[in-house]
Amino acid sequence: MSRAAELARNLRFTASFACGALVTDPAWLVLQASRRLPARVSAVVVPRVEKVVGDGTSGPAGRLRAAWAAGDVAALRDAEPRGSTERRVRRSLLGQVAALDLEEDAELPAPGPAGASGATATAASGSPERAVAVHHHLTNSLPHTQSGYTLRTHAILTTQRAAGLDVTATTRAGYPLTIGALGARATDVVDGVPYTRLIPRSLPSDPARRTADATALLVEAVRTSGPDVVHATTPWTTGAAARAAARRLGLPWVYEVRGLPEETWAASHPTAEAREAATASERYALIRAKETELARTADHVVTLSATMRDELAARGVPADRITVVPNAVDAALLDADTPDPAAARERLGLSGPRYLLGTVTSVVGYEGLDTILRTVARLRAAGLDVGALVVGDGVARPGLLRLATELGIAEHTTMPGRVPRDVAHTYLAALDAVLVPRRPDRVTRLVTPLKPVEAMALGRPVVASDLPALREVCSPVDGGDPAALLVAPDDEAAWADAVEHLLTDDAARSAQVAAGRAVAAQRTWTRLVARYDLAYAAATGAATSTRKDPR
Repeated sequence: MSRAAELARNLRFTASFACGALVTDPAWLVLQASRRLPARVSAVVVPRVEKVVGDGTSGPAGRLRAAWAAGDVAALRDAEPRGSTERRVRRSLLGQVAALDLEEDAELPAPGPAGASGATATAASGSPERAVAVHHHLTNSLPHTQSGYTLRTHAILTTQRAAGLDVTATTRAGYPLTIGALGARATDVVDGVPYTRLIPRSLPSDPARRTADATALLVEAVRTSGPDVVHATTPWTTGAAARAAARRLGLPWVYEVRGLPEETWAASHPTAEAREAATASERYALIRAKETELARTADHVVTLSATMRDELAARGVPADRITVVPNAVDAALLDADTPDPAAARERLGLSGPRYLLGTVTSVVGYEGLDTILRTVARLRAAGLDVGALVVGDGVARPGLLRLATELGIAEHTTMPGRVPRDVAHTYLAALDAVLVPRRPDRVTRLVTPLKPVEAMALGRPVVASDLPALREVCSPVDGGDPAALLVAPDDEAAWADAVEHLLTDDAARSAQVAAGRAVAAQRTWTRLVARYDLAYAAATGAATSTRKDPR
């Protein structure tokens, strides 16, 4: 596709997307556009926009959006629209509900062959002369989105390519135009990995038509790439599209459960009471049921941790259909010439306190990043010269900036927003201690983040919330003591004590750094990516054993 054709396609789709959002949800469109401004601008603009449009639940049809935000699906079903705007919004929201319906004939695939755990990469294709061809269907990707999700994806794809697999990838329909990347190419190639974009001609208002169009685009892309197996990730929207395409083409498919979307949604609510209500809502139940159905009907399931494996098994996914592939790092990170904190800060032009505490992460509520600021405030009050560095962007960033002012540490707090991925490790190296103070929600108890492993690989000590998922990711792969200081999430005094101990006790800090690097050495992609070969072999075996006719 020529560049002119790409831009024309982008303009046509973006106009359709924007017009549709203006009709059905203008408050959402304004809020999302303001959040995608450069970090320094959005920090000023977003709070002002929120005052005008709120959280998108004000104005025409605000009561319907509020019901959806609270998970009250019954209120949407029973609502009597007051005018054309409410009719359009209600139809759109009920379309999302309809998409969560379960298949009436959903069944577990037939058991795969015994002994699949001994398979190699060529076992999935059944041909020793040809490398396995894998098509990944993704929610988002580099270079337009930088997150734990996209970094994990890119590491997997680059390592699989290096191992000889034939790897192709697509992202969800409309991405990245739907996040404002109006100049996006039809295919982005990052480190030799091609990410193909599925851009419809337009965005129909009918959700069923929209789903059908997206599935047709994916089917054509998969047919063109000619894979042996389709590999999709959460959330359910990505997984459902991949399942439909795989079935239409008669291919096995693997579902990688990287998170629990219903738990992430519930955790996004601002108060404990709101989170509890969200967990009890019909919307939560629908998403949970859909994710469970997808995992149960996949030919094989991959997940990140033992905590998530056990959760899926409790939902009825057979344990022998689940492969754990933990979060990992590039082995080169262990061998990199990492600058010490002072040298890293000099490279970045950072000056100020003697010590820096913080993290590089998505700036959202359940990360508990206010604990970093409160820890810095406590330590400064105790006479320790410390500052905060929180790198990343997200909906919680404006609130954290306000909190820094309230705590009297604004001049000792640095929040640069989004940074290029090649600079993110330098920011991580600039920290004297990396803090991972996740809030004790169900999602944070179950889902393992990537950042602690990166910090340990770079030789930085880690202090983390004492939650099952964090305890697991900070420990050796085969079990053992964690290589991080684990602290009760809500104990502010304990956080300050733990950090002060690391900063002032050289022997303790050195011992923890050594233990962390040993853990990171076990968690490299070159060591762990072969587990996908086993999952593909098992999926192929399940798909060819009394499989239903493809749809």
